[in-house]
Amino acid sequence: MRSFVLLFLVIVATTLNVSAWAQKATIPSVGMRITKSIVVAPGHYSLSSSDTNTVQKQGGVIVIEGKNIVLDLAGVVLDGAGNKSSFAPDQFNGIAIEIKPGSSHITIKNATIKGYKIGIKADNVEALTIDNCDLSYNYRDALKSGFEKEDESDWMSFHNNENDEWMRYGASLYLKNCKGATITNNTVTNGQCGLMLTSCNDALVTDNNFSFNSGIGIGLYKSSYNNINHNRLDFNVRGYSYKKYRRGQDSAAILVFEQCNHNIFAYNSATHSGDGFFLWAGQTTMDTGVGGCNDNFIYGNDFSYAPTNGVEVTFSSNLIMKNTIKDCDHGVWGGYSYETDITDNIFSGNRIAIAIEHGQNINIALNSFKNDKTGIKLWSRETQPSDWKFAQLKNTDSKNYYIATNSFENNNTVYDIMGTDSIYLSGNTKINTAQQYKLGARIHELDSTKENEEVGLDYAIDKRLQKVKATSTPLTHFPNGLQEMRITNWGPYNFEYPLIWLTNIDSTGKYHFEVLGNITASWRLHSVSGFTIIDHLTGVFPAAFTAVPTSNTITTSINRSIAFEYTGPEYKNAFGVIWKNGSLFRYDANGLPPTTTN
Repeated sequence: MRSFVLLFLVIVATTLNVSAWAQKATIPSVGMRITKSIVVAPGHYSLSSSDTNTVQKQGGVIVIEGKNIVLDLAGVVLDGAGNKSSFAPDQFNGIAIEIKPGSSHITIKNATIKGYKIGIKADNVEALTIDNCDLSYNYRDALKSGFEKEDESDWMSFHNNENDEWMRYGASLYLKNCKGATITNNTVTNGQCGLMLTSCNDALVTDNNFSFNSGIGIGLYKSSYNNINHNRLDFNVRGYSYKKYRRGQDSAAILVFEQCNHNIFAYNSATHSGDGFFLWAGQTTMDTGVGGCNDNFIYGNDFSYAPTNGVEVTFSSNLIMKNTIKDCDHGVWGGYSYETDITDNIFSGNRIAIAIEHGQNINIALNSFKNDKTGIKLWSRETQPSDWKFAQLKNTDSKNYYIATNSFENNNTVYDIMGTDSIYLSGNTKINTAQQYKLGARIHELDSTKENEEVGLDYAIDKRLQKVKATSTPLTHFPNGLQEMRITNWGPYNFEYPLIWLTNIDSTGKYHFEVLGNITASWRLHSVSGFTIIDHLTGVFPAAFTAVPTSNTITTSINRSIAFEYTGPEYKNAFGVIWKNGSLFRYDANGLPPTTTN
């Protein structure tokens, strides 16, 4: 009896504690202001912004202001689109959570935020922590580029952000004037831009997954001394169609623009993005000839499978070391770089592994070049653009290269050089290279006297690595290769929902398709219009089939479409909506986006 009474008392006490917690839990609402730590009741909350002003002027649906505030949103979904299922991602508006200037030691964790132009915005906040939040399925443009050719309206521009111009592209996380932020274990997929930092210093950004977005994984503007390591930043890409065009349209896994210095970028997986790493000194440097994005440490990352540049570093001085750069157009594009080291990297399968226009005082050492069409290309123009202040204020000669102890294997051309002075070659090995030298005009002092001598080079471990706990890039679980980038009307396909993808229309007019999705599921033909399918349909993932357009003997246009019915476990479609067994997925030749429907 005594045991029964004690058990009864424990149950009553537990029930009272739960009831007390429920009474204290806050239900979030539009216009809520948080000035102290609170408990938020779990649930799915449709909280949309009605503000019609530009996003730069909007306030957050929820506003945080104060110090030492912890907001744990475990089990909470903040949904800006709510029940308005007709909302497309380019219609999303508003800011979910805004942290006011002057706040400090703010922690937001375990939140799920979707359907907004900006997920979390912080301005002039010190010691901000954002941890374990899912900010996927926020704003993204509807892309107009198609299978055959790009639409130039899809190009983005990041040249200015003095008045938060970057906000027009949306961002799941937008931080401005923040010092000492910690951004860890967060997920941003199926949006346009992940984390954007403006005038932010001393941030730690690690172990996040900012992948499968149509713009930028992580972007920096006037931000320095940040430590960005061990993040998954793959498939941040637009402006690409396999074997059709490879433009990138200024998408990138990592964007570094305008006077960003002394940052560490280490052990990030930044593959299959428009550029893997895109650095530009900034308009200040172009107008004055001084400054730049200098002394950044780019170490141990994977920048492979970029349609354009694995690494672009221009008008600046940086260290690029021990990165993997495969199957890009340019492995490193270093136009107007100076006092830059490119050391101990792996280049493979690039059109041009290292391309530098008007570079000065460059060291290229201990790198491996394999199966690149051209290993190293150096050149200059005879004249500079007349409207460039930079060229008027600085010497822009191409000169002073030290190229030593690199290995070249199966390269069509090892060195392609013109318009360059003072090149010193030493101890570079070559195996099965078709052409060692392709030399043009205006070359002075090309010293290859020690090219065939063995030279011992090594380097000390950079002390900045002491700030990085990771020792390798994070594991990924998607197929690799340029052919794996399939850009839909809403950005890159993420391998998580069923898709019929047109791979080619051959010279005979046959349409070649692949069927992609969950390999444990299956599918069957539901309907076909305007096509005759000429292959056996396997009903398994993945698969391929061919179809021939049916002839049209009347003047009205034919609706050409193919729809399959899905059988398998639940999945999230391209917009984050749960679809179930029996849903349809289709291809529409009339330009409609790939869709899934009940």
